[in-house]
Amino acid sequence: MISIFFSPRGTTKRTARAILGYGQKVEERDLLGSPLKEDLVLPPGEPVLVAMPVYAGQIPVLCRRQLKAHLKGSGNPAVAVAVYGNRAYDNALAELQDILEEAGCPVVAAGAFIGRHSIFPKVAEGRPDQADLALMAAFGDKCREKLAAFDPAAHVRLDLPGDHAYREPGRVPFHPSCNDRCMKCYACANTCPAGAIPMETPWITDGEKCISCGACVFLCPTQARQYRGEAYEAAAGAFAVKCGQRREPELFL
Repeated sequence: MISIFFSPRGTTKRTARAILGYGQKVEERDLLGSPLKEDLVLPPGEPVLVAMPVYAGQIPVLCRRQLKAHLKGSGNPAVAVAVYGNRAYDNALAELQDILEEAGCPVVAAGAFIGRHSIFPKVAEGRPDQADLALMAAFGDKCREKLAAFDPAAHVRLDLPGDHAYREPGRVPFHPSCNDRCMKCYACANTCPAGAIPMETPWITDGEKCISCGACVFLCPTQARQYRGEAYEAAAGAFAVKCGQRREPELFL
């Protein structure tokens, strides 16, 4: 089994592992630290799970581009997973299904799971919780059954929610900023997948490049990098009111 994910805060990786089971033989590829720069040709018949966080209702643009350019399957059965911050996953699963099937990986199962929001972390705080993890494990069992029984000739395309005529997402208005606790360890600059943090000035964020994935916030050893400001606090409060009610995972088999 091959597991491909993008996990700036570790939640998507945790979700993929919970679905596949920690005792399974799995080859992992985290696009955060190991982006696809060359073709990844899947061995014939090898199943693949692709798990992506949801940003503005879609998978991250940089992940979309890498998968479309370099993922090469030949009828490999696939599981598509979206991890979102309790607002909505909108077109993310539909988009991921299109990408995988165009790459030669028919999607036999899909799931949308909830994780703590990456920009407003008080929303879905503590998710995935034990109930989520148990459901992920049960979903993984069902996926293994589907993968074992996969017959390319009998495959019927899953009917997943979302608009397949999706648009490019707009620019995110909030980006992490840095305070005087920055110790210039360069963890943020070395890890930023969008190249938005200059190595020579790691306390600066290029808002034109930043995708607000939160990797720099997660990695900062002094918590110098955070989302800040009056506009952010106001938006965080409004978002919590609007999207605070618990949502449950959705499974498609």
